Amino acid sequence: MVSERGLQVLRAIVQDYVSTHEPVGSRSIVERHAFGVSAATIRNDMALLEDEELIVAPHTSSGRVPTDKGYRVFVDHLAEVRPLSPAQRSAISSFLGGTGDLDDVLARTVRVLSQLTGQVAVVQYPSFANAHVTHVELVSLAPQRLLIILVTDTGRVSQRIAPLTVPLDEEDIPVLRGRLAALITGLAVGVASERVDALRIAADPAAPVIDTALVQVAHVLSEELEEFRQDRLVMAGAANLARRETDFRGSIYPLLEAIEEQVTLIRLMSEMVADSQGLAASIGRENEPWGLAEASIVTSDYETSGTMARVGVMGPTRMDYPSNLAAARAVARYLSRLLDEDETSR
Repeated sequence: MVSERGLQVLRAIVQDYVSTHEPVGSRSIVERHAFGVSAATIRNDMALLEDEELIVAPHTSSGRVPTDKGYRVFVDHLAEVRPLSPAQRSAISSFLGGTGDLDDVLARTVRVLSQLTGQVAVVQYPSFANAHVTHVELVSLAPQRLLIILVTDTGRVSQRIAPLTVPLDEEDIPVLRGRLAALITGLAVGVASERVDALRIAADPAAPVIDTALVQVAHVLSEELEEFRQDRLVMAGAANLARRETDFRGSIYPLLEAIEEQVTLIRLMSEMVADSQGLAASIGRENEPWGLAEASIVTSDYETSGTMARVGVMGPTRMDYPSNLAAARAVARYLSRLLDEDETSR
């Protein structure tokens, strides 16, 4: 059983190691922190922490560094989520302020979070499985090219170009738009997808021009609606991994692969358990089932249209957990508020 002072010594070791990247010894703890006891007493506390596998000596006669288990105890019991500075809050407000569709907002979200933390920033798209189509628009780019604009009640806006095998006149566009609107507007994404798929299956090769164009537009819409139903991530700051490569005992390749593939990170983030504040952390070997045993991920929940999703950062286990959790929480709160205001204004 670790004493209260022992836990405070663990806090000091984590903080100093994150700050200096050097193993922490008893003498440096006495010099940097006001414990009011001798170095010998601190050494005894460190021995107990080592027995509990919370710290370890990387080399003979060296100081101590936290283990993954030590980081977990630190995050669960000792880490205080620090308030952000006025400059950091101003940066969030500046980056996320202004108008834009959901894609743009989430892209700006990960950019500002990566800049604040120096880590890889990740944000989940909210689930669109239950989103409803609110508007469909067609813009003629050429007689045989249409721009399809699709809007859902979650604020997502998509644009896709549909190539046609038949030419359309200007007066055909409103007719085609009206038929599409009648087909899918007001429906959940899943139901809308089923309806456009049924339309494609029932296509008649000898149909009039409008019907042929409708089927070809439905083909593009089907692909887009299917993408709406898939879980997606937006990420920024992958270059930060290369800058912190010395923090990893092995290769950063598994992390780069996870960034590229996304599926692993989507599963991992979905299974993380948040606390009462919506904050969650998955540290080091806890990520071994996903092949990310040398990485840590911290996240905060955000909400839009009654749907919860997560925003956070990924990096080495030697990270500043209190600051990163604070940044994720602040960005998540701002993002929730921004998306709520956008939904109210629609």
